[in-house]
Amino acid sequence: MIDASLTRGCVELVSAEELEKKLAGPRALRVKLGVDPTSPDLHLGHTVVLQKLRAFQDLGHTAVLIIGDFTARIGDPSGRDSTRPTLTKEDIDRNAATYKEQAFKVLREDRVELRYNSEWLVPFMQEGLLPTLQRHTVQQLLAREDFSKRMEAGTPISLLEMMYPLMQGYDSVAVRADVELGGNDQLFNLLMGRRMQEDAGQAPQVALTMPLLIGLDGQKKMSKSYGNSVGLNEPARDIFGKVMRISDEAMLAYYELLTTRDLAAVKAKHPMEAKKELAEELTSRYAGPAAGAAERKFFDETFSQKQTPTDIPVVPMSDKAWQGWVWSQLMVQLQFAKSRKDAQRLLAQGAVSANDQKIEDGSVFEYQKTAGVTEVVLKVGKHRFYKIVFP
Repeated sequence: MIDASLTRGCVELVSAEELEKKLAGPRALRVKLGVDPTSPDLHLGHTVVLQKLRAFQDLGHTAVLIIGDFTARIGDPSGRDSTRPTLTKEDIDRNAATYKEQAFKVLREDRVELRYNSEWLVPFMQEGLLPTLQRHTVQQLLAREDFSKRMEAGTPISLLEMMYPLMQGYDSVAVRADVELGGNDQLFNLLMGRRMQEDAGQAPQVALTMPLLIGLDGQKKMSKSYGNSVGLNEPARDIFGKVMRISDEAMLAYYELLTTRDLAAVKAKHPMEAKKELAEELTSRYAGPAAGAAERKFFDETFSQKQTPTDIPVVPMSDKAWQGWVWSQLMVQLQFAKSRKDAQRLLAQGAVSANDQKIEDGSVFEYQKTAGVTEVVLKVGKHRFYKIVFP
């Protein structure tokens, strides 16, 4: 019998009968997840399959986490309508280091076999590629929806991209995977792994796919490039605040894919209470055990009770420093904004206030101790507060 935690939220399972048979066997399963380190940051969307991998770990199975340091040079065509930009080896190595650190926020390190696919794909390219190309057809590869759409649109498809499914499939052969996990845009690649294992005389892996998590905009999949993501390494306040922006309609999917909570109990709660509990759980998971409760208290004081929080960063400043600067300059200097453009955008939106007074874009910083001002509470956006203190 398949434990419910393994199928919770899944889209495709090829096949349930095979998985049940493998689970009934005498040994722990080798459950594969491959990730290409194409960016330095993981977000909640990445954790959907990581959580599923953790579910297999919790039942005693081995997670085989493959860092695609070789396949990242090609770029996975899944869900793409154009060719990915080429990454340098230095970019890939740097991203891979952060992937490991962030993935272990979800996975148990004691049940992870960490591999890099350059280990077998470099010799594969030299020795095994030609026989593999003989056994697989152009028609097989063009059957995938991504490629057929690009063919119809007249968008170029590189020969390297055509080979990507073969390389991901060979990963399954190299590590002798029993199960492979992926997003629901990965099904073609996972099934290719099954074919290649059969060619190699291995039992074909079970393919289990998960939905792509919808981002904070409620429309597109979560992606840093869309500006709708929640990063695992973001500050606790940002994680909590962003999760609170999730729509009531999307919230249940977040609970199903990112937690083990009983969904019926979640549905019975008031949506605001359920969202606070979700934000608290995810903040504690990724920013530290005490962070979730602290940020919930901050949120309640700031938004529910409309109080200015007491535990905010203090910035000491000379009473003559930066006099005459415009606020956008000061915000960048004190790292309240990433750039002048970012600061100007916040000011233009009316998202910045000092002592509850909105600051206009282009206005000059003119506070002086001689005017009786000893401190200024600066509010940036909805949930960032700073106290500027004059000596």
